Amino acid sequence: MADLIKYSEIVQKLLEDYAAWSGDDKTVATELIFDTVRDSYQLVHVGWQDDRRIHGCILHLDIRDGKIWLQHNGTENDIAAELVEMGVAKSDIVIGFHSPFKRQFTEYAVS
Repeated sequence: MADLIKYSEIVQKLLEDYAAWSGDDKTVATELIFDTVRDSYQLVHVGWQDDRRIHGCILHLDIRDGKIWLQHNGTENDIAAELVEMGVAKSDIVIGFHSPFKRQFTEYAVS
């Protein structure tokens, strides 16, 4: 249970840090979506740029069975490595956007 609370805090801090990097564009909001009951966390952009609708997930992480699942990474950064730097064991990180077959070739958990 302690790891679950710790991991939830780490994921929220990571997303809060990324949300703080948002630009000064007042027409596109950066939203943090934290479902702490189901342990699902997202950073999304929502709004308009001129006549173009903006809505997209930047980062999506879940906590399942005591592991952090990186479901989507819309950044150019190595989010898994950042999680390791924040104290998460590689064996507790699953690159969810890789197929189960491909995960075995990473240095992270398969599932």
